[in-house]
Formats: sequence, structure tokens, C-alpha cells
Amino acid sequence: MSRLRVGQGFDVHRFRSGRPLRLCGLTLPGAVGLDGHSDADVALHAVADALLGAAGAGDIGDHFPPADPRWAGADSRDLLGRVLTLLREMGWRPVNCDLTIVGERPRIAPHRSAMRAVLATCLELPEPAVNVKATTAEGMGWIGRGEGLAALAVVLVEGADEP
Repeated sequence: MSRLRVGQGFDVHRFRSGRPLRLCGLTLPGAVGLDGHSDADVALHAVADALLGAAGAGDIGDHFPPADPRWAGADSRDLLGRVLTLLREMGWRPVNCDLTIVGERPRIAPHRSAMRAVLATCLELPEPAVNVKATTAEGMGWIGRGEGLAALAVVLVEGADEP
């Protein structure tokens, strides 16, 4: 008998000059980066939080605390890999992922296909099981003023046995 759970994740970071912008594990050339303890990849952080939530395993801050120097400048693909290892140890595996990036800039459309491919590889899923989309805040609030980016993720995970 299989079991299914849904997890939802959210992350937000403000822009910071002098850093590369990392989204879905890609570096977007010419874009202003995000401020954070690790590489500040809001997209992968939201996905990691969604996976942890689905498994009932806390959140990304529990596993990679910002005060811990081990995670300074960490590549979020590595953090996501650690989350997936934990999920596998708990008897879970991702089934699909839907990710939304929210911001006024940069334009996501030119990078969407590559982001989807990297995210699918990170999650060990076929590309059709992964979706990446973007929207703006229509000029409203801090996102609308171009102060940073947010990301929201929903995942479905499956486990074979009751824990």
C-alpha cells in the first residue's frame, strides 16, 4: 500500500549587489544576486522546505541553520541533495514538484527550460514531473519594488510503508 503526502515551501531573499544570482541551481549572468548565508537560491530553498514539510521533518533552517558556519556560501544543490538523502532514509521519494518564482526581475522565461532540467535532475525525476513558472507582484509591495525574490513550491512525495 502506498502513501502520499503533500508539502509546501516558501522562501524569500532580498537582492544584494556583488553576488551572483542563483536560481534552481543555475547562475544567471548579469543579474544582481540575493543576500543569504548560503548561495541564497530561493527556488531550491522553497523546494527543500516543501520536501521536508511533506516528510514531517522540520524545515531548512532546522537542518542548515544560518548561524552554522558550515553552510556559509553552500551550494543549494548540495543542500537539496542532503534533504533528498534524509527523505530516502525516512522512506519517502518525490513524485512531482511545482515551483513558482515571484519577482519583477530578472525575466525567468529565457531560463525556464534549463531551470526545469536542473531541478528535475536534482530531484531525480523526469522533466514532465517538474514545473517551473514565474510571476510578478504587479508593482505592489517589496517584491513589486524590486527589492528581492520569493519562491513557492509544492511537492508530492510517496512512501511504500507506514512509518
